[in-house]
Amino acid sequence: MSLIDRVDFADLRLFLAIVRTRSFKAAAIQLGLSPSAASHAMRRLEARLAVKLLNRSARSVTPTALGLELAKRLGDGFDAIGAALGLIDSATPAHGELRINVFADAAHLLIEPAIVAFARAYPDVRLTVVVEDRPIDIVEEGYDAGVRYGDYVPEDMVAVPLSGPQRWVVAAAPAYLAQYGEPAHPDDLAQHRCLQLLLGDNSAYKWEFDIDGERRRIRVPGPITINDTATTIAVAKSGAGLAYLLESRIAGELAEGSLRIVLDAFAARGEPFHMYYSSRRHGHPALRTLINIIRARQSLPPVG
Repeated sequence: MSLIDRVDFADLRLFLAIVRTRSFKAAAIQLGLSPSAASHAMRRLEARLAVKLLNRSARSVTPTALGLELAKRLGDGFDAIGAALGLIDSATPAHGELRINVFADAAHLLIEPAIVAFARAYPDVRLTVVVEDRPIDIVEEGYDAGVRYGDYVPEDMVAVPLSGPQRWVVAAAPAYLAQYGEPAHPDDLAQHRCLQLLLGDNSAYKWEFDIDGERRRIRVPGPITINDTATTIAVAKSGAGLAYLLESRIAGELAEGSLRIVLDAFAARGEPFHMYYSSRRHGHPALRTLINIIRARQSLPPVG
């Protein structure tokens, strides 16, 4: 049996991605795999070829001399195959439906601005965007992908960042600050009126702050509880209370002066938005395009 018969085409493609990214995780994301599946595939490839292709350490992965030469030649071959298949791809439009479950802030900040460009790229794909903030199992409920913060993505999913880290701030209308004053420290919130944030599981969210280099979660007082960001912003603009919001979500209000950030020095940095999907299913062919449209608007490089 020749070497070509002993290896899997997909394993070679993964190997090339690892060499190019110098990362099992980044290569796995590009190809819709979990990092553990990528690591297992590389051990299988090296066993079948009976050679060591990658040097692994806790912090990095680099090709051996033989691995680097193999990657160079594979790259030339895959480029030629890709160009040939591109003839078919360009002549065959994608069809079907792409279903995504998105929480409200991500829908407003990421999905909405990307829809026009996506529709131009895939006019025959039915894009269904369901906006809700409750935690769900996207596979069980029939979605191709979901958007959540990175720390809320299930561990068995492939997750692709759609943005940089997000900043959580306390904001208030000038009318509120004129009447109640401005808090100087998060502990001062105990004497203020705060708009409670209701999570998708119906629990009240504790406001998070970075205080003296540590993350602290504070339960704030206030008679008004809201589970919708747009409503929270509107109520905060009316002067009814302090609101805890994504800074990027209120960029327009901050620019026009209808809201002001307070406790700015204590603002907490949160996880980026992530698109995630099952590592056990092949993603919809249009999903990568949508991901890259969003990433381009966020000044992030495309994923392959």
